[in-house]
Amino acid sequence: MVYMAGDNNLDPEGSIDLMEMKKVGSTDSLNIVAQFDRAAGHVARRYYLKKGGIVTSDAVASLGAVNTGDPKSLEEFIQWGFNNYPANHYLLVLWNHGQGWDDTDVYADERYRHLRRLASGRSRHSFFHTSTRKVLEKAISSQESRAILLDDNAKDFLDNQEMKKVLTGTAKLLGRKLDILGMDACLMSMAEVGYQISDSTEFTAGSEQTEPGSGWPYNTILAELSRKPEMTPKDLSTLIVDKYLASYSDKDTVTFSACDLSKADSLATAVAGLAQALKASLKDVASQQLIQGVRNKVQSYDVPDNIDLVDFCSLLAKTEAYPAIKSACQNVIKEVQSSYVIKQGYKNKAMKNSNGVAIYFPLLSVSPLYKKLAFSKKTGWDSFIKAYLDAIKNR
Repeated sequence: MVYMAGDNNLDPEGSIDLMEMKKVGSTDSLNIVAQFDRAAGHVARRYYLKKGGIVTSDAVASLGAVNTGDPKSLEEFIQWGFNNYPANHYLLVLWNHGQGWDDTDVYADERYRHLRRLASGRSRHSFFHTSTRKVLEKAISSQESRAILLDDNAKDFLDNQEMKKVLTGTAKLLGRKLDILGMDACLMSMAEVGYQISDSTEFTAGSEQTEPGSGWPYNTILAELSRKPEMTPKDLSTLIVDKYLASYSDKDTVTFSACDLSKADSLATAVAGLAQALKASLKDVASQQLIQGVRNKVQSYDVPDNIDLVDFCSLLAKTEAYPAIKSACQNVIKEVQSSYVIKQGYKNKAMKNSNGVAIYFPLLSVSPLYKKLAFSKKTGWDSFIKAYLDAIKNR
């Protein structure tokens, strides 16, 4: 089930992706359905996608104007899919721009809304929200646009709290967790995002880095699923990683990973231990300097406030950090590599220190929205980064 929020500059890519789905098409063992809300001048439609032919022939419902940023719209699509195309397993794909956990409202500022609309180009963004103004200014200069699960017409988006509520309702409808949440959007493989939905979702498939405009290769993913429709959700999650990476060249700066959210609580517990050890060390200026040195060279992404969690811990463990910090780092690395990330990879040496899951570690200040996340409440990571930033500013 592919929920396509295309009422923005991604509209052309949506039509291409629907055609990719039609290269395989639904079978007796596989239903492929989509809802595509297009840019202004088009109506939103639902599709039951069959092999070959034109996309419009597969439309099964015309919805008129739809606000894809309204959680009710997503809920209705999910329920429609469950009621009309019941299955043993479900992969729900959220298709749009992406910005990880960040729920900042880019529509709140007319100037930056104007800037974002001027930006057009090759990069997707995320369901949730952007870190943003610097990103948008960079987008103008590079002619690349990225942001959120945007609906430009409705000037709305879906935030993390709404997403958690929608997926909790989805699990109730199913009587169990959703098998896979796929995020065909930028920057979504973050510890914060996974933890937020871990009580309602088994696996995620997404990227630490931005996605190129072509996004997922639906034809190769669905071709394999069509050949083996009985594959497990775990196997499909790892297949998506392989096919995604195979669809890009070594020159493309891409990452992708599949995560087992049943391990999200254990990972959060390990991060809580790390946050506690790091915060306790901040009374020591030498420790502050060690942390700062690692933060300055850790693997980061197109939103530089996002860093790779394992790379951060690996670099820190190699320093003269306190034993408690090194021990906490090893615990985090173990949780990620032995259980949470079940498959990951990258293209381009610029991404070589990616390990499948990112975490928020801003360079200047902590977003006031961050403390509202379930991950922050569980781990105290927000408390550590605030204390760290205060410490280095006052040094």
